[in-house]
Amino acid sequence: MIPLHSHPTRSMIGLMAIPALPGLNRKRGNPNWGRPIPRAPILATEFELEVKQLQLTAEMYTSSRELRTWCDRNRNRVYIPEWLLEKWDITVDAIFSGTA
Repeated sequence: MIPLHSHPTRSMIGLMAIPALPGLNRKRGNPNWGRPIPRAPILATEFELEVKQLQLTAEMYTSSRELRTWCDRNRNRVYIPEWLLEKWDITVDAIFSGTA
């Protein structure tokens, strides 16, 4: 005769019947379901960061030699307000702007 259970205290059904400890239950599903998507943070452009570093106000933009030099070096790489580019007669290469 072959014994059915080699360990009478171990049983698959017995293990499944043990309730989980409170607080250890794994919640299922998306906890953010039904909540509105939070807005993405507003990030400063590199132009705004440079203006902040130079401690300039909007009225001082056109008279700043350092800002003009920075804008001339970075005109094809970062955003620079169009009105400022027109004021200084700085042209942006169309190859880099993505419009060509």
